[in-house]
Amino acid sequence: MRGIHPQAWLLSLLSAVLQVLIFPLPGLSFLCWFALTPLFVGFLRARSSESLQLDIEGTRLLPARTWQGFLLGYGCGILWYCGTCYWIFDTMRRYGGLNVAMAAFLLLLFGMTAALGHGLFGACFAKIAGSGGSGERKALMLAPVFWVFVELARTHLLALPWDLLGTVQVGNIPLARIATVTGVYGLSFEIVLVNAALATALLLPRGRRARMLPVILGIAGLLEAGRLLPQAASSAERTAILLQENLPEDGPPWTVEDSARYLTEFGDLSAASTASGRKAGLVVWPESPAPFVTRDPMLVRSLSEIAQKSQAWMVVGSVGVEDPMTAGPRRDEVHNSAMLVNPAGDVVGRYDKIHLVPFGEYVPFHQLLAFAGSLTKEVGTFVSGTSRQPLRAGNERLGVFICYESVFPDEVRQFANNGAQVLVNISNDGWYGDSGAWAQHLQQARMRAVENNRWLLRDTNTGKTAAIDPLGRVVASIPRKTRARLEAPYALVEETTFYTRHGGWFAYLCAIISLVALADTAFTRAAKT
Repeated sequence: MRGIHPQAWLLSLLSAVLQVLIFPLPGLSFLCWFALTPLFVGFLRARSSESLQLDIEGTRLLPARTWQGFLLGYGCGILWYCGTCYWIFDTMRRYGGLNVAMAAFLLLLFGMTAALGHGLFGACFAKIAGSGGSGERKALMLAPVFWVFVELARTHLLALPWDLLGTVQVGNIPLARIATVTGVYGLSFEIVLVNAALATALLLPRGRRARMLPVILGIAGLLEAGRLLPQAASSAERTAILLQENLPEDGPPWTVEDSARYLTEFGDLSAASTASGRKAGLVVWPESPAPFVTRDPMLVRSLSEIAQKSQAWMVVGSVGVEDPMTAGPRRDEVHNSAMLVNPAGDVVGRYDKIHLVPFGEYVPFHQLLAFAGSLTKEVGTFVSGTSRQPLRAGNERLGVFICYESVFPDEVRQFANNGAQVLVNISNDGWYGDSGAWAQHLQQARMRAVENNRWLLRDTNTGKTAAIDPLGRVVASIPRKTRARLEAPYALVEETTFYTRHGGWFAYLCAIISLVALADTAFTRAAKT
């Protein structure tokens, strides 16, 4: 028995490189229509035997066996994740206190874990392709279904939905509206469908190939051309002040004098009067490295004065600490939180982050990974919150979520489904430096606005702070790495989308179809033996 043909490995490598290029940075999203095609061809032309050799036409290498499909997909996934999430290395070195070798190991470990999804996709594809008869055609037809099934597994089982494929089309407004029904998964399905069609055309005999390729490429061009269609501006009758603090992640130890100075400066920047002379009804401060603790008297007093002076509601990123007099086991809990302060200066609500970042806000399997304890030395060990109910700011219901939570479609959806009229995402992307991570994060947040047809106010420590309309467009922003404020337009929206109400129905349907197809193939093969 022969192993995997070198050509298949080269095609897998090419696909990984193309997948890296479609996400920010550089964000060459138009390549998404071709990025998976080499991988599909590699799956279908993965091995040779004594009687079936590669000829000048590239014909009749055999489809990969199931385990070979897994390896080809897994290798592609490792390269893609390490190439796209390369910023993990620098973050772990600079802020986690790890040496070069350990930071590189952690990046590789992340890639090897996240790439299990690509490996599962490859195994499913190869299982169908190798079933004989019309197996290759069936595998290409089922490829979009398998891909969405794997994205669902990445989201809910691996909890690693970073850069789901469909997010690359968030700027293609006509096409992105699919997400209001299917979520981002529908866009992923569409992209993989075009890639599968292109792979089908490439594997046809030369004459039919010459006829089919222009058709498939034309379809891809038409889909991509949706970016060029003009769109009306979204109406926005309200204004929020979003503060971009631009605080360093690794500065000298924080002092009381630092707190007083920054609170004064932030208060001046947060003044609620806008350039037009109108009053902003909402002021937002980001998640930040500042040790703003919810029960710190200086912080509470300063926020009270700012809110009263501005006569505005305030949402402020902070470290949520329970009152020391609290009874029971919650007394010593620490949360990554957002405080809500009313115009009278009273703290009237708080959202505690539910989905924490592994190795950033807590160490999973800490007994097995005791060496990684230094990764949380900057932020401590947080405890998850429990409620996704909106915070009520007068007549506004705010769906507040923090940082990494923006990449989970179903979790953000719950805020809108629970009545949030506008989404507020506070974040601290300063951990990523000047890598592409901040742009990847922004792109995923934009998709949450599209899925739920909500304005999204995204306030970050170092940028990019932005107002995002329900079509996913950044309609206002300020430059990164500056201390400034953004007068962010927004509106309240009551209507819910099909996706908001029904969640990941499309992804679960794809999962069911995938499992049925795999079971049918297994039973058919067993019946023949």
